[in-house]
Amino acid sequence: MRLIVWLVLVLNCIPVIAADTARSRMETFSKDLKSVSGSFTQQVFDNANHARDRTSGTLSLQAPRQFRWDTNAPYKQLIVADGERVWIYDPDLEQVTVRNLGTEEAHSPLTILTDLDQLDRQYTTSEQGEHDGYLWLRLKSKDKEPEFEYADLGLDERGLKRMVFLDKLGNRTEIVFSDWQRNKKLSADSFKFVPPKGTDVIGNAEPTSEVFPVKN
Repeated sequence: MRLIVWLVLVLNCIPVIAADTARSRMETFSKDLKSVSGSFTQQVFDNANHARDRTSGTLSLQAPRQFRWDTNAPYKQLIVADGERVWIYDPDLEQVTVRNLGTEEAHSPLTILTDLDQLDRQYTTSEQGEHDGYLWLRLKSKDKEPEFEYADLGLDERGLKRMVFLDKLGNRTEIVFSDWQRNKKLSADSFKFVPPKGTDVIGNAEPTSEVFPVKN
């Protein structure tokens, strides 16, 4: 009897370990995350699985809906969302396109890194098991007309490492992330864009012309 009591006491002292899932890794990575920056390599495949564009560069995100996507190779391109507008700058063309920050961009899968509450509001999720050394979480948009079929997030023990999109035409985009820096103080200019002198500006978006709920 004493042995049974001792075993019960010991077992009750063993901490309960949560199941290791892609969702739990995502939640751990995003906990208390206000800003994040890192590097990326992106490869696009067409619906016949032929490799197309391959690009690389850096990215930064900051709550609630600011991001910067800076492509460095094989060409230069800069995408900046300042919270109200999206600027797409092609220096080789000396051209910038500006438009209002729509819900499809503000609620892109990457923004859940700094606003995890979006995950269940904007997506249905399903565990995809383990392959290629990662646990995978599939996101499907709840929008009536989603921009993509699904986005798969590949996570290791340290956080998000891969992202795979499948668009409506069957094209697949694979992104590999590295060198994440959590809550690093980002320059105030990181999410601002002023068209360089002599640049053609296409679009005339008015700030705050499209309004949607944002969690502070």
